[in-house]
Amino acid sequence: MSVLSVNKNNFESVKSSDKPVLLDFYADWCGPCRMVSPLVDEIAEENPQYLVGKINVDEQPELAQAFGVASIPTLVVMKNGKIVNQSSGARPKQQILSMLEG
Repeated sequence: MSVLSVNKNNFESVKSSDKPVLLDFYADWCGPCRMVSPLVDEIAEENPQYLVGKINVDEQPELAQAFGVASIPTLVVMKNGKIVNQSSGARPKQQILSMLEG
């Protein structure tokens, strides 16, 4: 499954997904974001049991603010519409998967 570009128009359907959701808050100009992005893409491709989305904080400031994103990249895991895990900064792939499995 490919990564979904999340915005305020489709956020409610993402939030209400039956699957665990991984959200990657990023910006195009952010170096650490560019390191995390291919890992998030791989997780999406290899794990169809998860819904994976990316949110550009420059284009979706309301969503970034709603999640209290102060620094990027920020990764958020949601289950049943609730945040169950959140971390800021670049993470290795295994740590991101651990967040989803936790």
